[in-house]
Amino acid sequence: MTRYSPLPLADANSGSGAAPGGAGGFGALPDWDLSDLYTAPDAPELARDMAWLETECAAFARDYEGKLATLDAAAMAECIHRYEAIDTTAGRIMSYAGLRYYQNTVDAGRAKFMSDAQDRITGYTTPLVFFSLEFNRIEDATYQALFSDPALARYKPVFDRMRAMKPYQLSDELEKFLHDQSVVGAAAWNRLFDETTAALEFDVNGEKLNLEATTTLMQDHDRAKRETAAKALAGVFDDNLKIFARVHNTLAKDKEIEDRWRKMPTPQTARHLSNDVEPEVVEALRNAVVAAYPRLSHRYYRLKAKWLGLDRLQIWDRNAPLPTETPRTIMWDEAKATVLGAYADFSPKMAEIAQPFFDKGWIDAGVKPGKAPGAFAHPTVTTVHPYVMLNYLGKPRDVMTLAHELGHGVHQVLAAKQGELLASTPLTLAETASVFGEMLTFRALLDRAKTPAERKTLLAGKVEDMINTVVRQIAFYDFECKLHAARAKGELTPEDINALWMSVQAESLGDAFDFMPGYETFWCYIPHFVHTPFYVYAYAFGDGLVNALYATYAGGLPDFQSKYFAMLEAGGSKHHKELLAPFGLDASDPAFWNRGLDMIAGFIDELEAMEA
Repeated sequence: MTRYSPLPLADANSGSGAAPGGAGGFGALPDWDLSDLYTAPDAPELARDMAWLETECAAFARDYEGKLATLDAAAMAECIHRYEAIDTTAGRIMSYAGLRYYQNTVDAGRAKFMSDAQDRITGYTTPLVFFSLEFNRIEDATYQALFSDPALARYKPVFDRMRAMKPYQLSDELEKFLHDQSVVGAAAWNRLFDETTAALEFDVNGEKLNLEATTTLMQDHDRAKRETAAKALAGVFDDNLKIFARVHNTLAKDKEIEDRWRKMPTPQTARHLSNDVEPEVVEALRNAVVAAYPRLSHRYYRLKAKWLGLDRLQIWDRNAPLPTETPRTIMWDEAKATVLGAYADFSPKMAEIAQPFFDKGWIDAGVKPGKAPGAFAHPTVTTVHPYVMLNYLGKPRDVMTLAHELGHGVHQVLAAKQGELLASTPLTLAETASVFGEMLTFRALLDRAKTPAERKTLLAGKVEDMINTVVRQIAFYDFECKLHAARAKGELTPEDINALWMSVQAESLGDAFDFMPGYETFWCYIPHFVHTPFYVYAYAFGDGLVNALYATYAGGLPDFQSKYFAMLEAGGSKHHKELLAPFGLDASDPAFWNRGLDMIAGFIDELEAMEA
């Protein structure tokens, strides 16, 4: 059921950036203490766990292969507990290897350690491939009777999701081949992408910057500096375009081949299955957002052009601060106090769960050479705790990124009580706590606004974040759909991919924009297209869900906090319908998505009214 990927995924809308150097004058930024996983790559505990994993995987296969259908409830419970222990140990090792690598992706020793660990664990776990295949061959009546037993009932949701793959299952021999081949297939291309993007350098007015530092300049007050950064990005992307096109062509073809062998009806099917969400729900979300483009992004960017005194916006104006916004650096202690304060106002329990991230080395915030770009929260395993990565540069959006990633961390801590197999939340719900954390922080800041100008700045910033989360991510989703459909017909040139990218940009951003030469290459650095195809709609799903949730909270739903914590504690043990029912919400109702989109439109209404 698991391929033990070592790599957490950077969030698409992290507002952080990275530049060479250390703390950068933002205060004492915390570093990770990975010793809760392992103290060192050569730690005896790591060697012990690796040896146990090799022995236990072989023993598990010897004890259970060919016998799953004969097990009674007690024996099946013991089997699942052993499988979960293997999953936990493998996840612990790969979490350590992956996090250590992400601290410095250009360190050859760290890359080798991670690759070697992945190779060994893939080899050890190959004998386990039988488990899901054989489990899915258990007769439905036997399965239902078995999992009605109290010892097994709690595990039923995770095995229901596994059995949803039954129609797409290949032979045991082919499944073992795909398992073994994964380390030199998608994983190898993922690593090439990561190492290429981490090594990119951009010349901005004579200064060599990395990717995050350069994209951060697109939010600078100085329009000339934003333009220079945008053109530097375009130039370097163009220089590396063949590599990025090769990565995308290969991964899309690799996926098409596997999907064809599995008889998946669409390229998106596997993602929907893993997300435990119905295709029609995703389609309803996508259609609602696309229909809302004119009243959201198109309308907002026309307003922004007016604020900036421009007839037309260029791409380097998209995330520009307002002229009325006073540039300031937010020190780390202020960012920490702001987020923890907003969390505590909602519930002291939430702030208590978040506090150890700051005190115990669970956050790596500083900017360092070779450090991976972006931000993420990685859950590691349920017997340890999550780790949060940031690239903190003291920008207002960095505070929202902290709120976002800390929300993930709180969610992961609460869900850990479900155990390794049930803690993981489908991607559609994985963004709930993170976006809710952002909303709490935004509302706290908005309530403290002292002037109309300050309120306007906060509202505009939130609208832009929501447009980036909803509109931009659905445009990304449409781009991916077009990319995979086109690749199924043949090899794509870089120019082909560029054209697909541009086909969704004008539609989503609207008529206020001109697009500079070179912007057509900006698809190439988005990690989600490479690491997790079709991931991106989860951001829009999460934002729409949180908008509806927050409206329910603001409307005074009784006992909201306890219901909210119960939802997070459920992890992956319940379907989205069951999780949302206590709030009177249903994501399968098309009106649900418009409710969330109406919140964004309402913020734009207020901004327009300020101009009257």
